[in-house]
Amino acid sequence: MKLRNTHRMLVATALMATATLAQAEVKRYSIPNSTFPIARAVEVPAKQDIVFHSGIVPDPAKPDATKNSPEYWGDTKAQTVSVLSKIKASLESMGLGMGDVVKMTVFLVAPTPGGAMDFAGFMDGYTQFYGTKEQPKLPARSAVQVAGLASAGMLVEIEVIVARP
Repeated sequence: MKLRNTHRMLVATALMATATLAQAEVKRYSIPNSTFPIARAVEVPAKQDIVFHSGIVPDPAKPDATKNSPEYWGDTKAQTVSVLSKIKASLESMGLGMGDVVKMTVFLVAPTPGGAMDFAGFMDGYTQFYGTKEQPKLPARSAVQVAGLASAGMLVEIEVIVARP
């Protein structure tokens, strides 16, 4: 009798743990009727840790070029790839991955004074990391044009919020 009750308690505990794990999933809501590679919204369960990652800027594309020149930093696509590669490495050092990103804020500077941000160049770099077969988990994302960043010639800065699984 005592063994049967212990068994029932273990089964009940296992079922509750399974239900808790199922509830702990991050929910990503797609944009209706769209294949655009961002989530409309991302819902993070209350018991997950949230990591607020500071903004990351690019490494110089050609360090031997004239400092802060367009050649030194590279174009928007090159800077986006640099920034997202640095974010990926930083997250991996914390035991996280790009699929754990739930919110991304992108700051873009126009490549020419008084012009518009190069959103297409940004997307060319972004889609190497998100919306791929290898990494289908999309973050909620905002992209805004800003007047400038920390150094002249920088065109891209990205900050992310991550949910630890």
